[in-house]
Amino acid sequence: MTSPAEQSSTSRRTVLRAAGGALGAGLAFGAGMRPFTAAAAVRRPEAARAHRVPEARAVTLRYPAPAEEAKLIEQGLPIGNGRIGALSTGGPANDVLYLTDATLWTGGLNDALQGDGQFPYDTTHFGSFTLLAKATIDLPGHTPAAVTGYSRRLDLSNGLSTVTYDSEGVAYRRETYASHPDEVVVVRLTQSGGGRYTGSLTLAGWHGETATADATTVSLAATLPNQLKYAAAATATSTTGTVTAVGNKVTFTDCADVLLVLTGGTNYTPDDATAFKDPAVDPRTVAAGRIRAAAAAGPAELLRTHLADYQALFDRMTVDLGRSSDAQRSLDTAARLTALGAADAPADPELEAAYLQFGRYLMISASRDSVPMNLQGLWIDRTDPDWMGDYHTDINVQMNYWLAERAGLPDCFDAFLDYCSAQIPSWTRTTQKLFNDPRNGFRNSSGRVAGWTTAISTNIYGGMGWWWHPAGNAWLCNSLWQHYEFTQDRAVLKKIYPLLKGACEFWEARLITTTVTDPATGGTREVLIDDSDWSPEQGPTNAKGITYAQELVRDLFVSYRAAAALLSRDAGYAKTIAGLQSRLYLPQVSPKTGWLEEWMTPDNLGDTTHRHLSPLIGLFPGDRITPADSPAELVTGVRNLLTARGMTSYGWACAWRAACWARLKDAENAYQLIRTNLRPSVDTSNGTSPNLFDMYDLGSRVTLQIDANFGTPTAMLEMLLYSRPGVVELLPALPAAWAESGRVTGIGARGGITVDLAWRDGKVTEARLHSTGGATTEVQAGAWRRTVRLKPGRTVTLRP
Repeated sequence: MTSPAEQSSTSRRTVLRAAGGALGAGLAFGAGMRPFTAAAAVRRPEAARAHRVPEARAVTLRYPAPAEEAKLIEQGLPIGNGRIGALSTGGPANDVLYLTDATLWTGGLNDALQGDGQFPYDTTHFGSFTLLAKATIDLPGHTPAAVTGYSRRLDLSNGLSTVTYDSEGVAYRRETYASHPDEVVVVRLTQSGGGRYTGSLTLAGWHGETATADATTVSLAATLPNQLKYAAAATATSTTGTVTAVGNKVTFTDCADVLLVLTGGTNYTPDDATAFKDPAVDPRTVAAGRIRAAAAAGPAELLRTHLADYQALFDRMTVDLGRSSDAQRSLDTAARLTALGAADAPADPELEAAYLQFGRYLMISASRDSVPMNLQGLWIDRTDPDWMGDYHTDINVQMNYWLAERAGLPDCFDAFLDYCSAQIPSWTRTTQKLFNDPRNGFRNSSGRVAGWTTAISTNIYGGMGWWWHPAGNAWLCNSLWQHYEFTQDRAVLKKIYPLLKGACEFWEARLITTTVTDPATGGTREVLIDDSDWSPEQGPTNAKGITYAQELVRDLFVSYRAAAALLSRDAGYAKTIAGLQSRLYLPQVSPKTGWLEEWMTPDNLGDTTHRHLSPLIGLFPGDRITPADSPAELVTGVRNLLTARGMTSYGWACAWRAACWARLKDAENAYQLIRTNLRPSVDTSNGTSPNLFDMYDLGSRVTLQIDANFGTPTAMLEMLLYSRPGVVELLPALPAAWAESGRVTGIGARGGITVDLAWRDGKVTEARLHSTGGATTEVQAGAWRRTVRLKPGRTVTLRP
C-alpha cells in the first residue's frame, strides 16, 4: 500500500484548476445539488489531464477471493459518485452489485407527534433509505474450478474496483467505477489472449418492480407510496459479438470486450415548496438517456473523464506514516488487519495510512452534490437498513463531515450545507408548530418558541424522527461555522447566516434563569441555562443546564456574533446575543468525582463508560477547552472524565475519544484507540471488516455505521495538526509508531490554510503553509513559535 508521487502545493492546485476548467459542470464544486434530470453533454478532459496511477504506486486494498453475497456489507467493495452507490462481490462467474441512490427514501414530513410529544420513528411515517436495484453479471464459463490467479482490488488512487484472473490461457480483467460527470456505474470487461465473453447482465428491483427491455437496454421504474418516482437502467455494448435484451436481462455473446453501463435516480429535488419532489421529472427517461450517452462515449472516454474528475479531489492529499515491513506488505488486506489486531502486534503504518485514505475515498464517493451521507453513507445490503439509514444529529452526521476540510475535501461538505439550507423551512415550521406542545417534556417553560431546531433523527423530506433534540440546531451550526473557518468562503458565510440566527432565536426563547453559587467568591449570581433536556443518550430526560447544551449554545453565540460582524448585519441582535452569552452558565468540575460535570450537579446521573462524550464537546469538536489556555483544574476534570469513559466502545465512540486525547496531546492513548478501531470485526464484534468498513455490534449480527470511517481518520489528522483561529499546531500528538519519519501533504487548517508537513525522529523537519485568501497565524511545534503572515495564493516554508 503505497502513496502516489507527492506533488507540491502549487502544482497540486494547478492540476485542480486545470481539471475544473476541463470538466466544467462535471465537477460542479459548490454548485448545489444536481437533480436527476437530463443534462448537457459532458465535457471531456484532454488526454494529458487524466493520468492513471500505476498499480505499483497506487494506494490499493487487495483480496484473494470474491466477496460472499451473504456478507456483502463486510466484504463487498464500495464504489460511488456522490449519489449512486454500489457494493460488488467481484465473483468471476457471478458478480452481484447492490445499487443505491442517496435520494431513494420512503416516508415524508412526519409532522404529527405521538402521545408522548415525540415523533414517530418508523419506516411508514418517518421513512427509510432503501435499495434501488440489484445487478447480476453472469459469465457461465468462468466457474471457480476454471479460474486461477484470482485477485480483487479497490484502487483508491484511481477510484476503481478491479478483478483479474486467468482461465484457459486467457487473462481476464474487470474494472468497475461510478462516474460523477457521466452519472453512471461502469463495468468494463476486457481480456488478453484471444478469449471471448458470453454472458448476461440481469437487472432486478427490490420493491416488486418489473423490468422491461428495449433493444439492448433493460430498465425498471416505479413510484413509492410517498409519490417519489424512481428508475434504474442498464445496457451493454461491445466492439465484437452480439448484444440483445429481453425482459430484465441483457445478453452478450462471443464478445472480445464488453462495456456495461448502469444508472438510476429519483425525482427528488431539494425544494420544500414542492414537497421535495419534481413531478415533471421522469426518472426512467432520464436514466435511459444517461446510459445511451455514456455508452456512446465509449470506455476510453468514460475512464479518462472519471480519472480526471476523481483525482482532482483525491490527489489533494498524500499520506506517508512510515514504511511497513516486507512481511506485512506480502499480506492481503484482510490478513493484514488480522495481523495488526493480534496482541502486541507492531504498527503497520502503510495499512494505517491506507485506512485514512479509504476515509477520503468514501467521502469523495458518497458526498457530492446530492444529499449528505447518512448512517450507512451510501452503501446498504438490505431494504430496511438499521436506524432507517437516517441522519442522527447528536453525533453521527456531524462526525461524517469532520474529515472533509482537514482532508482537503471541503467541496464534499457542500452536500451537508445544501441539505441544511433546504430543510430549514420545514424544520422551522415544525419547531414553531409543535415544539411547545404540552405533551413534549422538552418544551420551553417560558411558553415562547422561535427559530428552529431538530429531532435526534432527520430524513430528506424536512421530517424529524424519534425525540426532540433542542441542542441539535447548535451542533449542526458548529459544523457549518467550522466549515467557514476552514474555507474562509464568504458565500458560505452568507448561506449559513440565516441558520445561525434562527438557532440563536430558538435559544433566546428557551434559556431560563437560575441562581448558582460562585465558587470563587461564595456569593450567588443569576445565570442562563438550558431548559429540561437529555444528555445524549443517557441519564434523566428532564435535566436542566446539561453540559452538552451549555457548551453548544455558547459556541453558537460566539459563531453568530462573529458572522454578524463579518457581514455587517444585525448589530442590535448581535448585541442581544452577546448579553445572553455573558450570562450563560459554564460547566464546572465536580468536587465529588473530579470529572467535568455532565449534568448541573456533582453527581454522576448516568453510565460512567457511556458511548457518547457529550459533556466533552467543548474539547472536541469545540475549542473552548484547550490544555494551553484553560485553567488547569478544568483540563484535569476533562481528562478525568475522558479516562473514566474508557478505551473501548463502538467505532464512532472510539474515534471521538481518540480525537479528544489528541486535543489533550496524549499521543499514545489516541493511537491506542486508532488501533482499537482497526481490530478486525470477528463474528458480531465491533471492529473493522475486511473491506475496511466499520462494523457495529447489534448482538445477533453486525451492521455498517460509517461515521467511524470518517471520525478515525479525523483523529489521525488531529494527531498530526491541530488548528484553531489564529493557531496552527504541528505534531501535537505524534505517536511513537509514526515518529521515525513521515510526510503528509494537503492538510486543511482553519483560516483558509493548507499545510504540507514532514517529520523525522518525532520532530518537524519542514512545514509548507499555503493560503488561498491571505492569513496571519501563529505556527507552533513543541516549544517553537512563529507568527506567519501569508499573502493570498502564496506559500511559506518553515523549518523549526
